[in-house]
Amino acid sequence: MRIATVHRSRMSAEGVAGAIKLKLAPRANTSDYAVGDWVLVDADTRELVRRLDRQTLLQRQTVGARTPQLIAANIDTLFIVTSCNEDFNPARLERYLALANEAGTETVIVLTKADKIEDASEFVTQAQALQRGLQVVTINAKTQSAVDALAPWCGEGQTVALIGSSGVGKSTLLNTLAAKAPEDAQLTGGIREDDAKGRHTTTSRSLHAIQSGGCVIDTPGMRTLHVSDVAAGLDVLFAEITELAPNCKFRDCTHFHEPGCAVQAAVTAGTLDADRLERWRKLDDENRVNTPTFTGARGNKKPETYGKRR
Repeated sequence: MRIATVHRSRMSAEGVAGAIKLKLAPRANTSDYAVGDWVLVDADTRELVRRLDRQTLLQRQTVGARTPQLIAANIDTLFIVTSCNEDFNPARLERYLALANEAGTETVIVLTKADKIEDASEFVTQAQALQRGLQVVTINAKTQSAVDALAPWCGEGQTVALIGSSGVGKSTLLNTLAAKAPEDAQLTGGIREDDAKGRHTTTSRSLHAIQSGGCVIDTPGMRTLHVSDVAAGLDVLFAEITELAPNCKFRDCTHFHEPGCAVQAAVTAGTLDADRLERWRKLDDENRVNTPTFTGARGNKKPETYGKRR
């Protein structure tokens, strides 16, 4: 079966016969499971036996938590959903992309509410510039045209996940992809007109079948997203900086003030955007601070965190 919902003390799973509430072992910890996990379940008792190996895992670090929060597992494609209004924020989208790259999922930027403006091309151009080869799709989440536009990633056996801030149309898009009847539809909410901020209508992650034969995982809106242990994801996201770094004079170049810095030379020459470099520096510093490094003798390693570079 496949985990469909995860709550503090209970979980449900989907199988060929439909959804069931799982029976958990006395010491089972629901935080060890993610929506999208494949599990073995005892057919008679409905007791969860064990989790199968994951192909991909999307997770994030939350403030004060010792372990990452599991967002979704076994995702083929992550739809990063944002809208063609004040919600569009390149710096926040880069954080989502870093997590997706680290998880190893294919990623698509889905621009909703394209029908509300005359020309969405500026948003498309900005989104495509965030990462090489990034696919960007503009949709009206309420129409069948959205299903057609996203069909290449939603075929039979495929799993997609929706991630983004509140009010961008994730629940509306889910209802459209799954062709949900009004009585079964996910709740949707409006946005404040002054800043395009939405209300949280989805409060937990959940798995849904979609009409094309695949599955979609819906997630609550995220307004804060900390990066941790995503060095490889940042290298993919900022490939133009990663490729220039070996040409710097110093191996530990911070690309800030050192002589012979190839990255700073590219900024001076106009081939690298200075704002882009500044956003890389901020995320790289945050990742260093939040990612523990284990030191000490084997079997007695202790976590040690980096300080922020000066």
